[in-house]
Amino acid sequence: MKTKQKIAILGAGESGVGTAILAKKQGFEVFVSDFGEIKEKYKKVLEQIGVAWEEAGHTEARILKASVVMKSPGIPDSAPVVQQLISKGIPVISEIEFASRYTNAKIIGITGSNGKTTTTKWVHHILKSAGISAGMAGNVGDSFAKQVAGENVDWYVLELSSFQLDGIVDFRPHISVLTNITPDHLNRYNYNIEEYIESKFRIVKNQTGEDFFIYDADDEIISKWLETHSVKAQKLPFSLQKKFENGAYIENNNIKININNNQFIMPISTLALEGKHNTKNAMAASTVANLLRIRKETIRQSMEDFQGVEHRLEKVLKINNVLYINDSKATNINATYYALDSVKGETVWIVGGEDKGNNYAELLPLVNEKVKAIICLGIDNSRIFEAFGNCVDLMAETQSMVEAVKMAYKIAEKGNTVLLSPACASFDLFENYEDRGRQFKDAVRNL
Repeated sequence: MKTKQKIAILGAGESGVGTAILAKKQGFEVFVSDFGEIKEKYKKVLEQIGVAWEEAGHTEARILKASVVMKSPGIPDSAPVVQQLISKGIPVISEIEFASRYTNAKIIGITGSNGKTTTTKWVHHILKSAGISAGMAGNVGDSFAKQVAGENVDWYVLELSSFQLDGIVDFRPHISVLTNITPDHLNRYNYNIEEYIESKFRIVKNQTGEDFFIYDADDEIISKWLETHSVKAQKLPFSLQKKFENGAYIENNNIKININNNQFIMPISTLALEGKHNTKNAMAASTVANLLRIRKETIRQSMEDFQGVEHRLEKVLKINNVLYINDSKATNINATYYALDSVKGETVWIVGGEDKGNNYAELLPLVNEKVKAIICLGIDNSRIFEAFGNCVDLMAETQSMVEAVKMAYKIAEKGNTVLLSPACASFDLFENYEDRGRQFKDAVRNL
């Protein structure tokens, strides 16, 4: 009798439990191990499907018997158990790699330091509007593995982080999108931007001449990499500054997309989301839609009625003619740059959290121009004080969202904006950026 293949799953969050469901369905002997505590809802799922699990530590002897290991994206390669697996030659892969082996659906993979959630949701919205059978997964919604186990669709739109791409072997999207590359997560990449860049470009690693690569041609890091590396996929750039025979560009305040003499035109003014960064997200999403030959009218309609993403430049309330904006999803400098660039009027800026090796100097011109007060929200705000202490008249420290919002309310005057755009991860004071954003919205509504 054929012996069952053994899979060990490190981490029992959304991707780990999704992988357990799919692996069980595919006949694997499954063991799930989490170094922390497993949430009750996930324990219930594991018990329902009859999968062995452990929490609060790893039984290394059992994990090392696996023929393959799925590592959740939050676990660094430097973790001792991962190092042991690598030294023993046991394959350590991501959920994205594992799940892609068990679906015949075509994949649209979207990565980038910023804009990937908005672009992913926008692409999925267009596909659904066009009546195309499509799932959305990766960093959004139910895990990719869980969806592959439970449903049969023609396309998947996947939002992919660098951590997920680090664990791929054969994963091959038919269409890949790279929205931009700016320094982020450098604490996971030995503070070496080159390692992070290589991680992002893994999205094109297995593509062939039959596939497509859509990317921001204005991004210096992307352009520089492409000068010295070859990509097999057909390249479709987008730009606010340049024009292309094949690609997307701006002309007379219209987005124009050319793909093999097939042209699509749409005015920027009718887009659902404002700001230059969202114009780029729209160019990427509509390029994907044009590749799929979706009706032009359907694309235009979908570009106009898209609802946007929670915690990304989300207008919460206007109180005493002061606008409160939740941009909790801005966990790096580049995202906050776009946020500050897009706000009108003087700004009270709530910033701070777990610093990922930020270079705040990039924000100085915008802070000088727009920010009247800075409210720090984090356990260690020393680097923010160093960077902006000479720029603004008022800087304050707070340790809770309620305190930060109350302080902003006192400082802000008619016509001002209160902007939560932390430029940092949230894990020092909050569960995640969603928790941080919800706490901000609650605090504003309770003013």
